[in-house]
Amino acid sequence: MERHAASALQLAKQLSGNDKLSWVKYPFLESHPHYAIAKKQMSNGGGIVTFELKGGVESGRKFLNALEMISMTNNLGDSRTIASHPASTTHSKLSEEERQLVGISSGLIRISVGLEHPEDILNDILQALEKC
Repeated sequence: MERHAASALQLAKQLSGNDKLSWVKYPFLESHPHYAIAKKQMSNGGGIVTFELKGGVESGRKFLNALEMISMTNNLGDSRTIASHPASTTHSKLSEEERQLVGISSGLIRISVGLEHPEDILNDILQALEKC
């Protein structure tokens, strides 16, 4: 788990400020609204990084389709990196209003960081971002 978390933190830091993203959230990023609580209560930030793509649902679909190494599935937590876009998959039957009520925005991407080399994960995400 420590490797998942270390890679997730590295990925979150490197994605922060990317012009294709509205925000990046990871508990051990100082910009996270609950950073102080996370640092106090957790030994690491875990293996999930979330970010908001500019461009909504269509950008989310394009992003997932452009990934080359990262797997697209609806489950999270594996030795390999997994990406999900709830607005076009698990929560696609809900209206925009219903998704917002449960915290699923149109461009939300969840990355479950695996055990691959962190630079390989980052490079796949960056090349996919260029295509949305």
